[in-house]
Amino acid sequence: MIKLYNSLTRRKEEFKPINEGIVKMYTCGPTVYYYPHIGNMRAYVFMDTLRRVLKYNGYKINGVMNITDVGHLTDDSDNGEDKMEKMAKSTNTSPYEIAAKYTKIFFDDLNSLNIDVPEHITKATEYIDQMINFVKKLEDKGYTYIIDDGVYFDVSKFPGYGQLSQKDMESIGVARVEENDQKRHPFDFALWKFVEPSHIMKWDSPWGVGCPGWHIECSAMSGDILGEHFDIHTGGIDHKSIHHENEIAQNDCAWGHRVVECWMHNEFLQVDGGKMSKSLGNIYTINQLSDMGYEPLAYKYFCLNTSYSKKINFTFDAIKAAQSALNSIRKILQEHKNGSAKVSAEVIAGYKEEFLNAINDDLNTPLALGVLFKMIKSEAKSIDIYNLALDFDKVFAIGLDRVVVEEVVDIPEEIQELAELRWQSKQAKDWTKADEYRKIITDKGYAILDSKDGYKIEKL
Repeated sequence: MIKLYNSLTRRKEEFKPINEGIVKMYTCGPTVYYYPHIGNMRAYVFMDTLRRVLKYNGYKINGVMNITDVGHLTDDSDNGEDKMEKMAKSTNTSPYEIAAKYTKIFFDDLNSLNIDVPEHITKATEYIDQMINFVKKLEDKGYTYIIDDGVYFDVSKFPGYGQLSQKDMESIGVARVEENDQKRHPFDFALWKFVEPSHIMKWDSPWGVGCPGWHIECSAMSGDILGEHFDIHTGGIDHKSIHHENEIAQNDCAWGHRVVECWMHNEFLQVDGGKMSKSLGNIYTINQLSDMGYEPLAYKYFCLNTSYSKKINFTFDAIKAAQSALNSIRKILQEHKNGSAKVSAEVIAGYKEEFLNAINDDLNTPLALGVLFKMIKSEAKSIDIYNLALDFDKVFAIGLDRVVVEEVVDIPEEIQELAELRWQSKQAKDWTKADEYRKIITDKGYAILDSKDGYKIEKL
């Protein structure tokens, strides 16, 4: 039995697909206007884990992920410029070139992280007709109105608005955002935006030349491929209060019933305990981590050590520890691969049951990794353990079968001398001097790892 936390009902529920044996699932994809950073990629590690757990349990998946290459504004509340248009103007290239470049980079990152890509990849610019038809459907049912800058959804006509993010509709009432704002309610949102003639990405519509609102694309795509009722919708926690709330309103009003059974959201990734920002210079990409010597799969391993539903704090100490731990697991597994011991079928079945119980309890990957650790360290070296670990890796997908090749680092004589002076200071209990030597060594790009037998020098 699989249990998943449903953001809509705010509880863990037994997962039962609408159609036996098949899971229909939609994932919010990227807006391809810039390099995806490691915070963005956590959402796709989560998506990957969910897909792999479902497959491990024998389900087939019909999955969709969108690529937003038009319509996503710099402000999620329908203000600001289109992100694609803004980047195109600042780089003097076309939005389509921008989209092609960053879409490729995004998929390269997915590949480096062993992400199980959904069966359908849908681009917003290829779904304009479907979006227009979806807005028409809402218009025919009386859920829309037109103001100077576009066609809007009237949230007051959907009693269920706010159920996902627990917005208090009554306290806000029908007050206008600004004195001259034509919106009937602050939460009303754009389905179709009118644009100036100079706007690059624009299309004809029954209401005038313009471009789609950001939220409408997911409803049009999911409806086109998955139909009017599907099992799971995933995305980052930042989508919960606006984007996904608006999707629910569009979907349920267009089709006349609840469309998505289970909403799932991954939490934020922080850097050094705070938010990532360009001004702080702490936004990192998968490629940048690789250039620093950290394997993309070490980042994935780092993510799997924390529940998808909890915030996670990225530091370079943490990614270094993740790389070291992943290499250690692989080395031990190579010893198991060459081992001659036999492990009983009963013991193997016990570990597999523990693993299955962990992953089926709302994707508890930290506990599942704990099962792996216990297994490889407790049992005599056996290929049976190696094979079971590779079976677990169908879910983790962190390359547990890879052979670790130790890099031989030539330590400069100066560093060796400083390390020896530090060791002598420690032996003499001159801790202040020892710390001074450690700082000099660190500033020069090396680390000292102490042990009961002495110390080891590593390049940072």
